[in-house]
Amino acid sequence: MSSRAHPVDGDLSPATDGGHIPMKSSPHRHKVGIPPKQNMCTDFMYTFKETFFHDDPLRDFKDQPKSKKFMLGLQSVFPVFDWGRNYNLKKFRGDLIAGLTIASLCIPQDIGYAKLANLDPKYGLYSSFVPPLVYACMGSSRDIAIGPVAVVSLLLGTLLRAEIDPNTNPDEYLRLAFTATFFAGITEAALGFFRLGFLIDFLSHAAVVGFMGGAAITIALQQLKGFLGIKKFTKKTDIIAVLESVFKAAHHGWNWQTILIGASFLTFLLTSKFIGKKSKKLFWVPAIAPLISVIISTFFVYLTRADKQGVQIVKHLDQGINPSSLHLIYFTGDNLAKGIRIGVVAGMVALTEAVAIGRTFAAMKDYQIDGNKEMVALGMMNVVGSMSSCYVATGSFSRSAVNFMAGCQTAVSNIIMSIVVLLTLLFLTPLFKYTPNAILAAIIINAVIPLIDIQAAILIFKVDKLDFIACIGAFFGVIFVSVEIGLLIAVSISFAKILLQVTRPRTAVLGNIPRTSVYRNIQQYPEATMVPGVLTIRVDSAIYFSNSNYVRERIQRWLHEEEEKVKAASLPRIQFLIIEMSPVTDIDTSGIHALEDLYKSLQKRDIQLILANPGPLVIGKLHLSHFADMLGQDNIYLTVADAVEACCPKLSEEV
Repeated sequence: MSSRAHPVDGDLSPATDGGHIPMKSSPHRHKVGIPPKQNMCTDFMYTFKETFFHDDPLRDFKDQPKSKKFMLGLQSVFPVFDWGRNYNLKKFRGDLIAGLTIASLCIPQDIGYAKLANLDPKYGLYSSFVPPLVYACMGSSRDIAIGPVAVVSLLLGTLLRAEIDPNTNPDEYLRLAFTATFFAGITEAALGFFRLGFLIDFLSHAAVVGFMGGAAITIALQQLKGFLGIKKFTKKTDIIAVLESVFKAAHHGWNWQTILIGASFLTFLLTSKFIGKKSKKLFWVPAIAPLISVIISTFFVYLTRADKQGVQIVKHLDQGINPSSLHLIYFTGDNLAKGIRIGVVAGMVALTEAVAIGRTFAAMKDYQIDGNKEMVALGMMNVVGSMSSCYVATGSFSRSAVNFMAGCQTAVSNIIMSIVVLLTLLFLTPLFKYTPNAILAAIIINAVIPLIDIQAAILIFKVDKLDFIACIGAFFGVIFVSVEIGLLIAVSISFAKILLQVTRPRTAVLGNIPRTSVYRNIQQYPEATMVPGVLTIRVDSAIYFSNSNYVRERIQRWLHEEEEKVKAASLPRIQFLIIEMSPVTDIDTSGIHALEDLYKSLQKRDIQLILANPGPLVIGKLHLSHFADMLGQDNIYLTVADAVEACCPKLSEEV
């Protein structure tokens, strides 16, 4: 048979037929081992543990006295009791510098992000005071900086506005915001407590890249209102409605003083960011640039009284710390369901961003974070935050990057930031009265630009076209329809990809690498030769009810195609079909029925079915179902090489 490669579906799984060993006949072949039978309870407990407790969280508690177990339990819930014991002045010095640096960045950002959520600017500052304190006690990441973020603020504002108009019913809108924050926290904490953190992994990296990029553009477009000084602006977030609103106001609604302020300071912010990227030692330049911009622009507006010329300013900003808001949360009525729905969506997005950031910086510093504990910490800080006039807070990538570059050592940097925000709330808020909205717009535009990751999108396109569809679908969904539709598209395409991979697994035709006993995909290795009279196929997935019929039909199609080629080339007919089972990690009753149907079909055509290297779960189920007896123990081999070696004498006898 020709050694030319035939077209195949792909090669996803590594073959496991051994190393490059010269083929030689062996009088004794090893039989496929049958694992000892497990009772149902043991099997269920193993599966349950691997699903929910794969990290064995209680391993440190084994063989410990009660006092030690209590302390370990306390440290598990409040990691501050663990790292706090070894805290010293050197670490505090790094945390102090980092905390002051991220505080200078967060204060102007928080004021702007609150406006994205259609809330008074003070709520942005409130959300950078209480939540970071809670996280510092309960979180396990040393580098993540907590507070409001642009994407979650926009998402929350969009979802809330769809239910209640913040202009006509500001009080109800605020109550719904606190209710959504409360249930966002409940969602996050519940996912962590019940160890369901793996659910957030269903939102693929490609979908997140597209969603974040689209959200960044949407956020930047929303800032044109403040950047251009437009008073009447659309409430919609799609790009067409926003640009239409901008150009309609071009003749009479733009304010040249506002544009001058916004453009000047945006140029300054972008330049400072460029300087920070060029030299890592100057990381503090882009970090402190937003606060400098606010101070200079506020002073300029105050001196020139540009607000009298149409430049819009922040105006009054309440002084004082967070008031209690527990009594404002809806626990009954129609708005309760709305708050739950909005909270679940906002909480999931916030969680995805925070866990991704935490894992990124943990990998850079070579330490581990517990994803489930992180979720509990993030959830509790939002639950407490909702009771103290905060809206949804999470990990901020820009602030976390600055925190990392500034040399933070522990979560104390978040405490330092909270103290600075507290002092601002107590003494400095009146100074923001003349801060122009244009500078806040420039700060937000500058902050969201890094969310547009073009290089990541190009890489996704090169590596996986289906992933790119998820990326671009989420991107266009956000910018042309709405944030929630973009998110829905991202989740839908991610699930569709999972279903496609489960229901349509890859298969491959295998050939022998010359002068070895190794069998590999003939598309990947064109030099591999196919043994006359034998067709070897590998299935690269578990065989379940969702894909069993497809696997059977695909194998039969491979066989049909190969028989046509053999007939055209006047070569010996196919007499043996070998299925390489090593990538098949599991099989259910539907899968076994599919193998039985395939076996019966092949018997009618005088073709022998042979299985090679089924795993412990698979061979155990094949024996329990008696399919192994139907097939014959002599037709189950340890390797493809063993199977082919056994087939060759039979072929020569018939010839």
